[in-house]
Order: sequence, then structure tokens, then C-alpha cells
Amino acid sequence: MLRVGLTGGIGAGKSAVAQRFAERGAVIIDADVLAREVVQPGTDGLAAIVAAFGAGVLTADGELDRPALGAKVFGDEPARRTLEGIIHPRVRERTAELTRAAPPDAIVVNDVPLLVEAGLSPSYHLVVVVLADRELRMQRLTQLRGMTAAEAAARIEAQTDDERRRAAADVVLTNDADLGDLHARVDQLWRERIVEFERNLRLGRSARHQDQPAERAEPDWPAVAARLIARIRHGLGGQPEVHHIGSTSVPFLSDLSGVVDLMLSVRTLAEADALAGRLGEIGFPRRSGEWFDNARGVPGMTWPKRLHGCADPGYEVNLHVRVAGSPGWRFALLMRDHLRAVPEARDAYAAAKAAWVASIEDREGYAEAKEPWFDEEARAADDWAASVGWQPGQAS
Repeated sequence: MLRVGLTGGIGAGKSAVAQRFAERGAVIIDADVLAREVVQPGTDGLAAIVAAFGAGVLTADGELDRPALGAKVFGDEPARRTLEGIIHPRVRERTAELTRAAPPDAIVVNDVPLLVEAGLSPSYHLVVVVLADRELRMQRLTQLRGMTAAEAAARIEAQTDDERRRAAADVVLTNDADLGDLHARVDQLWRERIVEFERNLRLGRSARHQDQPAERAEPDWPAVAARLIARIRHGLGGQPEVHHIGSTSVPFLSDLSGVVDLMLSVRTLAEADALAGRLGEIGFPRRSGEWFDNARGVPGMTWPKRLHGCADPGYEVNLHVRVAGSPGWRFALLMRDHLRAVPEARDAYAAAKAAWVASIEDREGYAEAKEPWFDEEARAADDWAASVGWQPGQAS
């Protein structure tokens, strides 16, 4: 199943997006609803709150008196952390139960107001963030929810800022127009990305892209890579060594193909094969066929590797799984660091890439045309490495 994390600041319109996803067929798991469920009368959650904050947070009927509890925790950081420590684990446990109960081909949307604050982004296949201008959010909170301006401002300030939300977002939905406009953009996202993502994930295949390298608006490549790397590390557990490599890892090097190259280091190819299933589950299915790196400087010599793609149609990814210390592993890191450090080498590569894109019609020919340039780059990069004492893995 595809797991989508949905978040946004108060008043941004997250609930409207969740409702539209539900109308399209998604299974919605609302963290706010679960947060109320886990503190109903008779639950251990409510008992824990009373133990922490006293019987004064109960109504005469034995239910949680939310205004009374809010008065105790609002503006009191330790008290808020205590409350979160009671509610959040119970919400996560209930979320896991509901997720397991969903059909295998379901698209499960977790509506989580504090998704970014809680550091949950890497646990989803896709993160959708709903944003709106602060003044518009203030207007919605005061006019539609009956808050005073001070209350609305305090609620907004208590949450994280939009910059952090954008950094966590695979998709940003800006809700600054009418409901029809928002619904149209949600429907487009559902149709063009989410449904296809679920299908690719279930079938274990990478998203299909055009054969022709096409110039596109350059996104924030380091942020894209950081999200993908965090997802891989979370999915594999521990701290696997994952590097951002290739053109998108070099500042000021415009990438004409829009491909994000990542590299996962393993000790052996048997370890790579053992990780393939889990990588597929988190959205990085293995590409079929045999894959090899050219051992630069040794004509005709190659080194095997594994190659994975990405099931998300919104990204084009090559995840190279290489044995640490192999020639291909070393060259990927060396070329990246050389191009970062030497602007002339970076600019020469950019010019060569532009010429290849202009003259070559298919990806296979594009890749083949780069090989002679890479041989020259390997020699220049080796000279640079010797002059500065470079060692692999010094940067990510």
C-alpha cells in the first residue's frame, strides 16, 4: 500500500484536502480524531493524563476537559512535552493498527498536523503539505472558527514555520483561492502522481519517464536528495551510508536531465541483494538487468553493481548500490567532489552535457556519449585528489 503523510499549519486547509482525498478513494487516518479516541473515558491514556495533570482536567462526567488541560499546557513547554509523551505513542500505535487493516492496494493518507515537528516525514512514501498565506489563515481562524486575533496568532506561532514544512514536502498545495481550485489541484495530484505511485509500488516497478533528456525548471536538488536519503535510511534502519552524487549534487551545475543520482554503500553484492526487497517496499524498486561500472583507467574492466529506480512519478532517481571501495564507488564520490571544488571542471561538464542533449535523441546514446569525457575527468580528478589529499566519503 501507498502511505501518504498530509500536513499543514492551522487554517491552511489540510482538512479540505483530506476530505477530497477520501472522496477519491483514499483511506484517511486522522491523527486529531485518534488523539481524542485514545483519551476517551476508561482508556489508559486518560488515566495517564489525570496522573500527570490532576483530576482538575476532568469534567463532571469524567471526560477530558480540553479547555482546562489546554490552560495547563499552553505556553508551558515541559507540560506540553509531557502531554505529547502520553498521546503521541498511543496515536502511533492506533495508526499502525488501522494501516495494517487497510487493503494491500490501498492509498492510506495520514492526516497529521504535527508531522514535521514530530520528524515523521521519512516514514511515508510521499509527504503532501498544504500552505496558505498567514493573513488568510488568520482570517479563516477568526471568521470561520470564532477565534480572537490573539488566539489565532498564538495557535499559528505554536506550530513550525512554512520553511520547515516546504523542506519536508514532496508536494506543496497552496490553498490561496477557492475550494474548487483546491479540489482541481488535489484531483490532478491524485490522478497524475498518487494513483500511479501506488500501482508502481504494488508492481515493483520504477516510474516511467520520457526517453529524451528534457531541460526543466531546476528544483532545490539538495533538498530533494535529502528527503529521499532520509526515506532510505529510515526504511533500512540504522544509519546506512547513502550519498547524493551526480550532476544534481554539484551546486551551480544545471542538470538537464532532472535525474537524481544517489549511492548506497554495501559491503558485498550479496548484502545489496538482501536489501532489494525492503528498498522496493519503501519506493525504490530494483531495475532489471545486469549493471556495471567502468573501471576508469583500466580499458575493458568493469565492476558489477545493483541499480534501483523510484516508483514515484514525481522523481526520476538512479539509486546505485555499490560495494564500498570499488572503482565505481570511488569515482562517483571523487567526480562529485572534484566538480564541487574546481569551477572550471564543473563548467566544462555543463557545456558538454548541453551539447550531448542538443545532439542526441535517446538516453542510451546520451549515456554512451559521456564515457570518453568521464575517462578524461577521471584522470583530472585523480590529479586533483593527489594534490589536495582527498579521501572518499568526506562529504555527503
